[in-house]
Amino acid sequence: MTRGPSNVPDRAFHYIPNTVDDRARMLEAVGAASVDDLFQDIPARVRNPALNIPEPLSELDLKRELQSMADSNRSLAGCVSFLGGGAYNHFSPSIVRAIITRGEFLTAYTPYQPEVSQGTLQATYDFQTMICSLFGMEVSDAGMYDGASALAEAALMACRVTGRSKVAVLDTVSPSYRQVVRAYTQGLGVEVTEADPSALEVTEETACVMVQYPNFFGCLHDLARIEAEAHGKGALLAVSANPVAMGMLKPPGEYGADIVTGEGQALGIPPSYGGPYLGLFTARRSNIRQMPGRIAGKTVDGEGRTGYVLTLSTREQHIRRERATSNICTNEALMTLAATVYMAALGKAGLRHVAELSYHKAHYAASLIEKIPGYTLPMDAPFFNEFTVQCPAPPAEINRGLLERDIIGGLDVSDRVPNGMVLCVTEMNSRGDIEELASALAAGAVQ
Repeated sequence: MTRGPSNVPDRAFHYIPNTVDDRARMLEAVGAASVDDLFQDIPARVRNPALNIPEPLSELDLKRELQSMADSNRSLAGCVSFLGGGAYNHFSPSIVRAIITRGEFLTAYTPYQPEVSQGTLQATYDFQTMICSLFGMEVSDAGMYDGASALAEAALMACRVTGRSKVAVLDTVSPSYRQVVRAYTQGLGVEVTEADPSALEVTEETACVMVQYPNFFGCLHDLARIEAEAHGKGALLAVSANPVAMGMLKPPGEYGADIVTGEGQALGIPPSYGGPYLGLFTARRSNIRQMPGRIAGKTVDGEGRTGYVLTLSTREQHIRRERATSNICTNEALMTLAATVYMAALGKAGLRHVAELSYHKAHYAASLIEKIPGYTLPMDAPFFNEFTVQCPAPPAEINRGLLERDIIGGLDVSDRVPNGMVLCVTEMNSRGDIEELASALAAGAVQ
C-alpha cells in the first residue's frame, strides 16, 4: 500500500477521510500496534479473501450486463400473474412515479423542522385523512414499515390499552404476519394463541382478537360476530384489511374495530421483490396516545395561515425510551407519498372501480376453474379477489407447467389445504388472461 504525506488520507482509500496520523493515534488509543491486530481473532484464511472483482466497464457495457442479468428473471412485464398472498399486481398511474421521483420528495428526510417540510407534512396529513376514510376509523399514523409489522404493533398497543397480556390471532391470518406478531411480542410477557374462527374463545384475559379481512385464503369473515365476542369480554378487535377491498366492502371501522392495520403496497406501489412497502395503522381517537409512530397535524401560524406540523410522536427517539409506544425509527415516507398520490388520482369512484373489477374478474375465474375436472373450490365463503382452489396435483407441479406458458400461478397452501392453491385476480388480468389460465389448467399444464 502506498502512503502519502502523514497529514493527508491514503491515496489507496479514496473515500476514507482519516489520515495516516489519525489512524496511528486511534491505534495507540486502543492499544493496537497495527490494523491487523484489530482483526487477529478472525481466521487468516477468511480475513482478506480474494474478491476477484472484474475490471471496470463503461456505462454502456455495464447497462448491457445488468440488463442481461435482469432478463434471466421472469417478471410481471413478460408474464400474466395470478399470484397474490400479500403482494398484488395493480395498475399504478404514471403520475405516482412522476411525483415521488421529484428531488424535493425523493431526497427528503424526517420533517423535524416544519418550516422547511411543509410539502412532506401536508402529504402525510392527506395520507392520514384518506386512510381514515378508507378504513372507517378516526385517527391514522404517518405509516409503518409494512402490513406485518403494523399488525404486530396493534397487538402491543392492545396490551397497553387493556392492561392484558393475551392475544388471540385467527389461524386464517397470513402465516408471515403471525410469525412477525410472535417475533414482536416474544420476551415481553405477551401470550399469543392461534384460534380457529369457528372455535374462537375470548376470555377476560384477552387483550385483542386479530383478524385479516379478507383473510389469507381470500375469504371474508363475519366481523360483526367476532366483534361481539371480543367486546363482550372487554377485548379489542384488531383487523388487518386489504385497502383496495375497502373500495367496495364495508370498512372494519363500521363493524366496531378498535385498531385497523393493513399493507399499503396495493395503493400504487409495485411488488418489487418484496419492498419497500407501506404499513397502514389506524385506531380510535380515545386511544391515540397509545399509537405507535407519529401523526402529522394541521394548524395555523401566528398570522392565521394554514400550516402542518408533527402533532404527536410517541416513538423512542422523542421521549424517554421506557415511555415510548414503539421503537419504529422512521416510516416509509416515500411509499406513503406514493399511496397518497395513487388515492388522490383515482378518487373514491376510481378506487371502487378497481375493487369491482378485481371482484368480478376473480369470480369469473373461479366460475371457470370449478368446472374443470379435478379442480374444486373447497371453501364455501364469500371472497373478494383471491380464492382457494384444490388441485388434482401438487401446486408446485402445476405452477411449473403454467410458467412454461408465461403464466405465474397461485400461492401454494398445501400445508393447510391438500393440493391447495390461492389464486389472485386484479384489474390487470383481462378476460383473455383468465380464459387462458382456465384453458391451461384444463389441458393439464403439469410437467
